[in-house]
Amino acid sequence: MAKSIAHNMSITTFNAFRNRNYRLFFISQSISQIGTWMQRTAVSWVVYTITHSAFMLGLTVFASQFPSFLFSLLGGIAADRYSRYKLLLLTQTLSMLQAILMAILVFANHYTVWEILTLSVILGIINAFDVPARQPLVHEMVTDKADLPNALALNSSMVNLARLVGPALSGIVLQKFGAGICFSVNALSFVAVITSLLLMKLPRYISTPVKKKVTSELVEGFVYLKNTPSINRIMLLLALVSLLVLPYNTLLPVFAKVIFKGDAATFGYINSFIGLGAVSGSIFLASLKQGTDLKIVLLGNSIIFGISLAFFSHISNFPLAMFFATLTGFGMMSQTTIMMTIIQVNSDAKMRGRIMSYVAMAYFGMLPLGSLLIGGVSQLTGAPNAILCQGILALIIVGVFSNFLRKDKLDRKNIEQIKEEEDAVIEEM
Repeated sequence: MAKSIAHNMSITTFNAFRNRNYRLFFISQSISQIGTWMQRTAVSWVVYTITHSAFMLGLTVFASQFPSFLFSLLGGIAADRYSRYKLLLLTQTLSMLQAILMAILVFANHYTVWEILTLSVILGIINAFDVPARQPLVHEMVTDKADLPNALALNSSMVNLARLVGPALSGIVLQKFGAGICFSVNALSFVAVITSLLLMKLPRYISTPVKKKVTSELVEGFVYLKNTPSINRIMLLLALVSLLVLPYNTLLPVFAKVIFKGDAATFGYINSFIGLGAVSGSIFLASLKQGTDLKIVLLGNSIIFGISLAFFSHISNFPLAMFFATLTGFGMMSQTTIMMTIIQVNSDAKMRGRIMSYVAMAYFGMLPLGSLLIGGVSQLTGAPNAILCQGILALIIVGVFSNFLRKDKLDRKNIEQIKEEEDAVIEEM
């Protein structure tokens, strides 16, 4: 019986792998995401090593992500107008070139913070077109649409497995070989993605005549979002969390170097424990049965996220702190993934690119602003108190949205109660 349960769980957890295109995508993106996390870790560590400033850490995140906010609407229109497959080939190639330039800059040994920030801005612009194309393209890779929630959950597990491995590798490489190797590995990782895209057999793209102006399409997307409460409320929740809570990782270099008195490897380990929790959360979500109320799961995991973050902020014992870092990663990943899944599943196919561009605005727009904010607050209050405030804010936000998240469950209870009352009346008659 135990063997049968394990078999059924494996079928549920990996249903999306039945699709050849998705398997290629998953494997190549797993490699590429490890490189991406190695580069992110290296950039933050290099900037903090040069400046010793929490504010500059916030500015680094701002430089890499705020351009995605500025250009994400154009990216969404491009994803709806043109072949997402070709657009993704282009963005992945440009991302590889950006990583190559970062490596050359560091190997030349004459780099400054502002040069790193400039290249980060370039990557942010590329991502503004990459995200709206990459996320909806998964719909074309999965032939059985019942496998789509599973595919989206596996996407998160892939990203978070990379978050587990990438920073740990980056910490070791930074100590042994320097940041240039981290950037070089990231550049090489894009070869896997480009190769997998060339091997895919996707439905033939049929272009449709563009009759509307860009401004008309922007307005159309906004009106659709405004008139769809099941999406816009989750979008608002994502925006608030991205602004006030998710930027906690901006301060992790401070914890590694000052609180735990460590080095680049320590920074890598902290990120990896968060990644371990995130991977666990991804596997948990991928294993959920079809029909599970995702809003209720979102409510519970958001509470775990806030409480764990608050405890992590003021624990100086490294092993115990890593326990709460793992729980933080679990809650954070589950929360973000469920919000993305609800938005994508409930979006009309013709609007999906534009809706994902609004998601990019809510995420990439608020996160860099939050990073600047938390960097400034940390300068005044210290990193531990700043992250404690973020944990408390996470709980306040989920409290505000709790009625909305519990609404479907309450509605089902009311329906069942009404049905029971009707049955009782019929029996009396």
